[in-house]
Amino acid sequence: MINFQSVDFRMEAPMLDLELLRSFVSVVEAGGFTRAGERVHRTQSTVSQQIKRLEEDVGQVLLHRDGKDVRPTEAGERLLSYARRLLSLAEEARDVLSQPDSEGAIRLGIPEDFAAYRLAKLLATFSRSHPGLRLDVRADQSKNLARDLERGELDLALYKREAGEKGAIAVWPERVHWVTSKSHPIDAGAPSVPLIGFPLGCLYRAGAIHALESAGRIWHMAYTSSSLAGIQAAVAAGMGLSILSEMSIQADHRVLTAKDGFAPINKTEVALMAAPDASPATLRLADRLAEFCDNVQAKAA
Repeated sequence: MINFQSVDFRMEAPMLDLELLRSFVSVVEAGGFTRAGERVHRTQSTVSQQIKRLEEDVGQVLLHRDGKDVRPTEAGERLLSYARRLLSLAEEARDVLSQPDSEGAIRLGIPEDFAAYRLAKLLATFSRSHPGLRLDVRADQSKNLARDLERGELDLALYKREAGEKGAIAVWPERVHWVTSKSHPIDAGAPSVPLIGFPLGCLYRAGAIHALESAGRIWHMAYTSSSLAGIQAAVAAGMGLSILSEMSIQADHRVLTAKDGFAPINKTEVALMAAPDASPATLRLADRLAEFCDNVQAKAA
């Protein structure tokens, strides 16, 4: 790796000019200013002036001049490989941006239960049908997805929220239930209800606590996890109660109802939100996600 202290590039100098670097590489490869000028379509004096400007920018002598023969100094040798890489990257960037099928990137945020519920297949199919598009998918808690969409760190997000809020492309009412272990159910009459849930800020956790406190029940957190799989496993093992969406309830879970002493939770919904400047490709993906959610809703009805 280049040792900037030994080369002594001046930090206050302007950014390296690609045209100057191109002339420098041409001089080294051609072995002289005249032949280099022919390669870059410049006169010998112009190329000479460009090398002088580059040497002033970096604060180093880059070439040994011995008559018509020119060879790089030690500093020139160090700069040469970086100059070639910078020129190559610039060419690559031009090629990518000039491709007509380049659609950029979509940063998508989804809840973890949707990530585990056949949505990956839809996203993989969409990605294959758009080879010029880069899809960046992140599964996270809904509060984080909503925050990152507002900050401009996501282009599209599917997340849970309280019912009735505005501003979504589409919304779907969500069915959530109290659940316990089928094999090792928690005693519904226990003096303190053991809760299993996501960390602070989770919509389900807040709903569970509100429902218990409204009923005058004492509770404690028995298990906290940022992983849906961890919560599902803790419920199945009998460590406590949790609130899960219908798509997250497993065969070794048992749903609790008002007859068991657990009233329904405040209504929540799944919202599909897009950034104000969403690209056409982002909106096409939003259409696919809306179709997916419509199908999930129809099957649950």
